[in-house]
Amino acid sequence: MEHRHGSHPADGQQLDSPPAGHTGHQPRGMPDAGPARQMDDEHLVHSHGQHAGHSVAMFKHRFWLTLALAVPVVFFSPMFGDLLGYEPPVFPGSAWIPPVLGTVIFFYGGQPFLKGGLNELKTRKPGMMLLIAMAITVAFTASWATTLGIGGFALDFWWELALLVDIMLLGHWLEMRALGSARGALDALAALLPDEAERITGSGTETVRVAELRSGDTILVRSGGRMPADGTVTQGQAEFDESMITGESKTVLRTPGDPVVAGTIATDNSLRVQITATGEDTALAGIQRLVAEAQASSSRAQALADRAAAFLFYFAAGAGVLTFIAWTLLGSLPDAVERTVTVLVIACPHALGLAIPLVIAISTERAARAGVLIKDRMALERMRTVDVVLFDKTGTLTKGQPELMGVAAAEGADGDGLLALAAAAESDSEHPVARAIVAAARGRGLPVPEASDFTSLTGRGVRATVGGRTVRVGGPALLRELGAAEPPELASVTAAWRERGAAVLHVVDRGTVIGAVSLEDAVRPESRQAVAALQRRGIKVAMITGDARQVARAVAAELKIDEVFAEVLPADKDKKVAELQARGLRVAMVGDGVNDSPALARAEVGIAIGGGTDVAVESAGVVLAGNDPRAVLSMVDLSRASNRKMWQNLVWATGYNIIAVPLAAGVLAFAGIVLSPAAGAVLMSASTIVVALNAQLLRGLKLNPADAG
Repeated sequence: MEHRHGSHPADGQQLDSPPAGHTGHQPRGMPDAGPARQMDDEHLVHSHGQHAGHSVAMFKHRFWLTLALAVPVVFFSPMFGDLLGYEPPVFPGSAWIPPVLGTVIFFYGGQPFLKGGLNELKTRKPGMMLLIAMAITVAFTASWATTLGIGGFALDFWWELALLVDIMLLGHWLEMRALGSARGALDALAALLPDEAERITGSGTETVRVAELRSGDTILVRSGGRMPADGTVTQGQAEFDESMITGESKTVLRTPGDPVVAGTIATDNSLRVQITATGEDTALAGIQRLVAEAQASSSRAQALADRAAAFLFYFAAGAGVLTFIAWTLLGSLPDAVERTVTVLVIACPHALGLAIPLVIAISTERAARAGVLIKDRMALERMRTVDVVLFDKTGTLTKGQPELMGVAAAEGADGDGLLALAAAAESDSEHPVARAIVAAARGRGLPVPEASDFTSLTGRGVRATVGGRTVRVGGPALLRELGAAEPPELASVTAAWRERGAAVLHVVDRGTVIGAVSLEDAVRPESRQAVAALQRRGIKVAMITGDARQVARAVAAELKIDEVFAEVLPADKDKKVAELQARGLRVAMVGDGVNDSPALARAEVGIAIGGGTDVAVESAGVVLAGNDPRAVLSMVDLSRASNRKMWQNLVWATGYNIIAVPLAAGVLAFAGIVLSPAAGAVLMSASTIVVALNAQLLRGLKLNPADAG
């Protein structure tokens, strides 16, 4: 395709324009009740697991209210007063403050854990929720028995119950806040469609909602307008930006009889289109379904804390039963009850409940300061295990805009003069290629002459008058029209350019070819550092693109990339990720367009360039705020560091229980060593502090992409 105003240049060149964002409208062409949406709702339930039906706001509100109620409970607790050596104030009714407020905390603050524990019990999959529910229920029951004087026990756990519920609410609030939203990807896909369309009638045109369009309708698509549905061009021609759907980086000329796809943009002219598919039958809806399926297939992993909690549940329950039996056989029922209650309360994971959420919260904060937004906690956990990073080429490894790469002058012509002449002819064009030529001339400090009589030659190039000379700039079609031949001295140079996949434009002065220029989607300087640094970390680097093979090979050779997938359509991008996974490789996908969204969702870790389309951002578990691919290194380093902290915290939290629970059970009672309920509560608080301080050490991790090495 030849260079012309409003279109990309030719010679098989694959210059990408930045993916077009959505219109900002609410979805119209894709009903909310479609199969993709249903699959997404199911995915949300599965992926949230213990948090199904919960929200960030719910945990947040319960945490703050419970914290307010916990302050007086703790302050008026005799056990807490004994620990700190003060006497709680005494006045009529003061003794009832801990039990009354503690009861409110148990039923209100503890409700998510009680319900979650019941669900885990029903499904026979014990985890964090059941462990917390067991501990707060035992503490609640024992504390009321002590308050009412039943059994003669001294098990006043009201303050411990209040702190336990509040700490668990804080941990789950932090955890939920770190989760990404799967539904956003599907909404963003549907939002690519406009709200309304211009339907052609016998008397003119009428504006209708996209949902009202039917197959067979004819619509008017104006210059710059987005297709509301799939169709076939019936009148007119226009360059279409289809990069968000096909992955092809160049605009495509669509003429009568050619198909056009929902979500694509007519960049330069108006035309008439007959609708062939709407709603769920469009190609865009097909991508939507791919996203839903891919998301559902990539989120089945269970959090480390849940696995540790399941172990602790069986450990605590078994220890409690053995403790009760042992002390009962020794002939002391009150001691049996007290020891058993102490074991069950101490076994509740204060530290474990914060071990993972605290690390994630600090990690996401550190990442954000480095320009990395972590939306999915599992993405953070999985990034350390990635074997290959699959980069989309355009806008990720490359700048996504054409850049002048070479100038070749024919015999008797001057290179700088040639570039200045081309810039003059292109100066009135708004096409990215024209801007690149003008920018290159000005960047070299060349004087660009004034031009007049500018004309865009559809399908051929541009024409202008410069200093009284007719100057044309264009591709092969322009030369064929003029009957002009490329000078032999240029042929070998331009052939090499074409071999790389560069756009080759000839400059014609008064009918004679005086030179040529080449333009390419330039590689980001940061990409070289990113690829090399990943490989030094033992991670393979691959590239995937909708561009021609020669373009992909040239970029891959320049960056020393390990594997290349070229001329890949959206469904194939998803399949290529699956192909890598079938080899036993764990994949991180980096992309910036709608065509990348299924692959982003399918990969173990989806990383979106923040400057990309909303759907790519929503499909990914990680978003890079800028366009620097070195930020992927920050993600790798942060994942590895946070994983170390998670395991350190988990070892501490579970190790504490392995030691404290037997002591609480009284295994050393024969030696006079018995862990009292108060001492056990203090140890639990201490373990929580240790976990929190250890997590804080992540703040010292350096995540500056410029320091990538």
